[in-house]
Amino acid sequence: MLKLGVNIDHVATLRQARYATMLDSPNVEPDIVAAALAAKEGGADSITMHVRGDRRHVGEEDVAGVKRACDLPINFEMASTAEMVGIALRLAPDFVCLVPENRQEITTEGGLDVAGQRESLRVTVDTLRRGGSTVSMFIDPDKEQIQASAEIKADMIELHTGCFANATGDRRASEIGRLVAGSRLGHELGLRVNAGHGINYRNIKELFDVPHLLELNIGHSIISRAITTGLEQAVREMAEAMKGYPGES
Repeated sequence: MLKLGVNIDHVATLRQARYATMLDSPNVEPDIVAAALAAKEGGADSITMHVRGDRRHVGEEDVAGVKRACDLPINFEMASTAEMVGIALRLAPDFVCLVPENRQEITTEGGLDVAGQRESLRVTVDTLRRGGSTVSMFIDPDKEQIQASAEIKADMIELHTGCFANATGDRRASEIGRLVAGSRLGHELGLRVNAGHGINYRNIKELFDVPHLLELNIGHSIISRAITTGLEQAVREMAEAMKGYPGES
């Protein structure tokens, strides 16, 4: 059965918009741990969190808190840097997904160039695997990148679906074809295959044409939907809390 990994980075993005410089405030919200537990109750199979070098959303302490409170597997996204390798070894997440990172980007804009960084990534993969984590490469569905991921002994690949999600017309069918071919090649090479980026409630069924997928990692679309599907109840509860105001005494 296809599994669902829920990325809760965007919950932290909302928190940081107000509390980035005062995370010790008693008023800090939304609660990252509560978001992970809600995702679990909703049927998530794992929780994805990306600690970036600039700490724009989640931090190491968030991952540690979720790991303590929620018994779902943690998929720890990170750049291949000495700092992040050290954090991953301390946290010992179930899964580590190596991703490219650019300080100027809003979100990850493409796949990791595994073929161009074979030797350095080989060392990172070996270190993380010896630390007990299953290691994945976040890559575009290109033959060279998939083969390189197998060569450096990665356990898994996560196919970048952003180009598919943004494509229209004939280009969309072409991107599905790339994902199908990429997934088949990864499977043939003994790699477990996941996919993620830009997947939403409208396009998800189109990915059913892609064979061998084990898990889809989805974040922004789920968090966006939660704002509206949960807003009515949130307003109702606040209105109820306001009842009984005595006015002028």
